[in-house]
Amino acid sequence: AMWAPTGYGQQTAQAVRRLVRDKHEVAVMANYGLEAASTTWDSEGTPVEVYPRGTDTWSNDVIPAHAHHWTQQKPELQPLIITLFDVWVFKGPRWADWPVWSWVPIDHVPAPADVAQWCRLPFVKPIAMSKFGKAMLENVGIESEYAPHGIEATYKPTPTFTTAEGDQMSGRQLMEIPEDRFVVSMVANNKGVYPCRKAFGENLLAFSMFAQKHDDVVLYMHCDRTGSGGGIKMDDLAKAVGIPDSKIKYVDQYMYRNGVPLEAMASVYTATDVLLAASMGEGFGLPTMEAQACATRVIVSDFAASAELVGDGWRIDGQPQWDAPQKAWFHVPNVESIVNALEEAYQQGRIRSQKAQDFAAAYEADRVWAEHWRPILAKY
Repeated sequence: AMWAPTGYGQQTAQAVRRLVRDKHEVAVMANYGLEAASTTWDSEGTPVEVYPRGTDTWSNDVIPAHAHHWTQQKPELQPLIITLFDVWVFKGPRWADWPVWSWVPIDHVPAPADVAQWCRLPFVKPIAMSKFGKAMLENVGIESEYAPHGIEATYKPTPTFTTAEGDQMSGRQLMEIPEDRFVVSMVANNKGVYPCRKAFGENLLAFSMFAQKHDDVVLYMHCDRTGSGGGIKMDDLAKAVGIPDSKIKYVDQYMYRNGVPLEAMASVYTATDVLLAASMGEGFGLPTMEAQACATRVIVSDFAASAELVGDGWRIDGQPQWDAPQKAWFHVPNVESIVNALEEAYQQGRIRSQKAQDFAAAYEADRVWAEHWRPILAKY
C-alpha cells in the first residue's frame, strides 16, 4: 500500500501520483498494508481506490477479481494490470484475462526459472528495474523494457529536519549518536533467515572486526531488531560477532513500524559517514541511491543491481551461493573486503560526496518518470 513504510510502498505511492498527474485512471491492489475492506487514498486531491489483500498469501485469489471489478466501473477505458512484486509467486488461469506489465526484480544469476516462466507468458510484458535484470532476461531470450526505481527529491543533503512538534532535529540526534563518532549505517529489511538476503551476518562480522581498531565508530541499524517479521534476532547476532552495546544503535522500533518520514530519513543518511549494504542480491536497492542522493558514500556487493548503482563507494567481491528454491545463484559478500572498505572510508574521513550526489540525480523520480515510464506507457 502507498502508506506502507517500505521501499515497495514508496515506489507504489511514487508511481500512482505520477500516473494520476498524467490523467490515467488508477486503482491499487495492496498485498501488504490493507485487509478486509477497500478504501481510498488521496493522491494530491484525487481519490484512488485501494483494494485489500486476499486470503491467498500472494493474493492470487483476488487480483483478477479486483481487476474485473475495477474495469466494470471503467468500461470505456483500455485495462492494464501493472505488478510490483516478485513474479514467481503469481499463478492461476484468470491472470490471462488481462494484459499484465510486471515491473520485475531480479537478484539472481541466471534469472530464476519461475521468473522466466512468468515473463514468457504471452499476456505479460516484463519491465526490468535494473540493467542487470534486463540482461538476465535477455540471456534467456526474453525481451523487456527498463525502468529503474526512482527517489523523491526529498532525498538530498539534510542537516536537520522539522519534527511533528515543529522543532529542528539533526540525524545524529534522531539516531542518538554523538557528533564525534564515525557512523556506519545499515538500512535494510530484516526478513528471511536462510538465505539471509541482506547478509547481516557477514556485514556485522565485518563491522565488528573493523570496530576493534577504533573507539569512535558506531553501527546504526535501521531495521526490525527482533526478527518478528520473519528475520533474525539482531541482538543475538551482534553478541555472537562481539559488537559491544556502546558501538551499535537501533532505530526506535515503534517509529520504524509506523514509518520514518522521508525528510527524517534524508537527515539520517546525511548524518551517516558510509552506508553498508553488501547484500546477497538486490532487485534494485533503494537505500543505496537514497544515501548517495544525500551525498553519502556506499559499500555494496559487486553483484546484481547493486553493481550498477555506485557513484562513489566500494563494490565488494564474494563467492556464489546456490539458492535451491530459486534454482539460481546468490552472492555471499567477502568479509575481509568489507573490512577493508570500512577502513578506507574511515581513513578518508567524514566527507560529503558531490560525486555520489551527482550520480544519484539520474534516479530522481520525476526524471525517471519522464525518461523511462512515459515512453513505455506511450507504447500501450
